[in-house]
Amino acid sequence: MSIHGLVASASTVGPSHFDIIKVIRPNILALHPYRCARDDYQEGILLDANENSLGHSITRAGNAQDAILDLDLHRYPDPAQLLVKERVASLRSVPGVDHIFLGVGSDEIIDLLMRVCVAPGAEKILITPPTYGMYSVCAQINDVGVVKCPLELTGASGEGGEAGRFSIRVSEIKRAVDADPSIKLIFLCSPGNPTGTLIPLSSIRAVLDYSNFKGIVVVDEAYIDFASDDASAVSLIKEYANLVVMQTLSKSFGLAGVRLGIALAQPPLIQVLTNTKAPYNISTPTGHIALSALAPISIRAMRDTVSTLGASRKNLIAEFAGLASLGVGSVIGGNTANFLVVPILDRADGKRDNARAQRLYHLLAEENGVVVRYRGSEPGCEGCLRVTVGTEEENKTAIAKIREVLSVI
Repeated sequence: MSIHGLVASASTVGPSHFDIIKVIRPNILALHPYRCARDDYQEGILLDANENSLGHSITRAGNAQDAILDLDLHRYPDPAQLLVKERVASLRSVPGVDHIFLGVGSDEIIDLLMRVCVAPGAEKILITPPTYGMYSVCAQINDVGVVKCPLELTGASGEGGEAGRFSIRVSEIKRAVDADPSIKLIFLCSPGNPTGTLIPLSSIRAVLDYSNFKGIVVVDEAYIDFASDDASAVSLIKEYANLVVMQTLSKSFGLAGVRLGIALAQPPLIQVLTNTKAPYNISTPTGHIALSALAPISIRAMRDTVSTLGASRKNLIAEFAGLASLGVGSVIGGNTANFLVVPILDRADGKRDNARAQRLYHLLAEENGVVVRYRGSEPGCEGCLRVTVGTEEENKTAIAKIREVLSVI
């Protein structure tokens, strides 16, 4: 059995123990994807897709500057989005558009990977808590089992997560795979959410090379632009057909409202995802905005923003250290993202205090207009709040409000 639509290639990519045909569910391999109108022709007198030929019905309402309204919104969007993919390929240094899949945020990609690879009620995924919650949510929706292999929860945090707290335990992942051959996907979040910890490429290689694991390693890099230039697992794609790297425009690009996720992998897996996706999953406005965001001038602006947020993150760490007398512990995690994980302590015994952290969380939001995220229920994050790095003014206000509330609870 072959992958429908995949262009034959004489070259092969390792590792030798991996065969994508054995990973993809048979019903997916047998699927003939829906052929939509815009797959064949996108120009001319378009009378093939039952669109409204008189145009969209949105009025400008006096806003003549709204460029979105000048798009052909009455036509179905480009199903391939090749121009966007070309700019992604250039930015991330992958060979071409056949290595790129676009989704409605990374969440669509997570769900799609489970649907094409993992048999409901029979097979499983592996996650490394504390980690992004949607892996488990998607697994439950798809009736897929979840094996949990927690990160290293003790010890000091290493810069970027090279060692210590919140590093992945490769030997434990291997043991879990040995114990349960039904594991088809391994999800690794790097930098981690909520840990901010970066997974070294050597650790990712060790999992990819493990011959007893016949499935796919998924590296979620939503925050990768906040890490060092050589941190991305995209550099491994040329060697490994059992790797998919997820990225997004939501974080460093500041386009969370656009909902554009990116999967980078070898062409066979990309073709499977393309065959299985909804026909027009990326809207015309999303494609238009993404194309602008990936232009060279916008990429330079993104990198300037990342640099500013990095400096603000350091300042925020220092500000939290100044609240130690009020029961704020040292920031934990690798701190290679645009947020911090802050322990809230019992002022009497100095231990992490979930009840106090929850009270601070609610009082900040309900009485002080500052919304952070309670993460105390996550392994290794007891008593912790996750605080996004805001603007300079937002950071100042947040610290002032936290100081005010902690002084009375």
